[in-house]
Amino acid sequence: MIVMGGIIGAGIFVNPAVVARNVHPPALILGAWLMGGLIALIGAFVYAELAALRPRVGGQYAYLRDAYHPIVAFLYGWTLLLVVQTGGMAGAGIIFGRYLGELFGLSISEQLLAAVALGLLTVINCLGVRAGSNVQSALMLTKLVAIALLIGVGCFGPILTSLTEMGATVDSGGFAGLSRAMVPVLFAYGGWQTASFISGEMRDPRRDLPRGLLIGVIGVILCYVLVSYSCLRALGVTGLASTNIPASEVMRRALGERGAHVIAAGIAVSTLGFLSQSILTAPRVYYAMARDGVFFKAVGYLNPRTQVPTVAIILQGICAAAIAFTGKYDQILNYVVAIDVLFFGLTGASLLIFRARLQGKPSDEDRLRVPWHPVTTGLFVLACWAISISTIFQFPRNAGIGVGILAAGALVYPLWRRQKTHEL
Repeated sequence: MIVMGGIIGAGIFVNPAVVARNVHPPALILGAWLMGGLIALIGAFVYAELAALRPRVGGQYAYLRDAYHPIVAFLYGWTLLLVVQTGGMAGAGIIFGRYLGELFGLSISEQLLAAVALGLLTVINCLGVRAGSNVQSALMLTKLVAIALLIGVGCFGPILTSLTEMGATVDSGGFAGLSRAMVPVLFAYGGWQTASFISGEMRDPRRDLPRGLLIGVIGVILCYVLVSYSCLRALGVTGLASTNIPASEVMRRALGERGAHVIAAGIAVSTLGFLSQSILTAPRVYYAMARDGVFFKAVGYLNPRTQVPTVAIILQGICAAAIAFTGKYDQILNYVVAIDVLFFGLTGASLLIFRARLQGKPSDEDRLRVPWHPVTTGLFVLACWAISISTIFQFPRNAGIGVGILAAGALVYPLWRRQKTHEL
């Protein structure tokens, strides 16, 4: 539930239309989602093996620290707190506030609703992993019901539209269009890696975490391909490319305004589930940083009763709420992508390093391994870095903000290290 909840958010209800604007053949539209799923599946194998090799609190942070240098791990945690995780949470919170306001006709600003949602979920997750994961499971089940309704109406409803329908709304196709389409596709698949953050708090991470990653990603691939097919069948390529709310449009054609309202409620719940998952997992990275002496010492506090990093969770909630109040949703998404996939690639490359260190050493551990390594692992790394470079070139101003924050972290790190040296 944590893996699927981290991946399936509001994006799948919007991104099929973005893909259809860049590639027009239906087979290529569905193919883009399959390709993205294949990359995510390889990534799941990579992270599953990394989790089996190093089941530590912090997950991706610990992999980068041990494979390269503590500064690489610090920069990951630095951008996770200031850009990637909190930025994504703020954007999701704004979407939640927007749809909640439309559903109930609230006059409250979407930014305020986002901050309230972030605050409530932060409090819930401070109660412990069990309380937070129970909420996540309930929200994920509700989200799957909404997706099942969309797939059922789109695939079996009496609204058949020819998949060969073409239109002038499509910008382009071919390789250039596919490369642009992969940006929203891979962004929609992001999130499967965050389950490794809590590997240190699982009873048997070597057994359960790989299973959760693999089963979760395969389930998401099925959901995404079926949702995209449903939108194509109901709206056609022209209709899909011309709308910004494909899920609501599918339901509106089938069931009228009531159907559109039902799926809008599902989108709001989906976004709330993403926020719950984000608040549950990422603070373990900030906790690990504090334990390493490269962050505020108080962030390393562990509640003696619930055994969760309460201060880290609260800090993340405050940062996300502050970003949400700025309301710069599109700008946040642009620079989040460039930094996020950059570190995905670095983490994938860390497996190459760990495998090289273990070569020739006896090991009796029966752990999950990446199939056809190192070819598959290398393809994953190259795909991630290609998306990062592509995003920087397509959105140089917005991606530059993320790069600037990354560079600022490199300047701040020596100050933390110097402080730690003085303490010793």
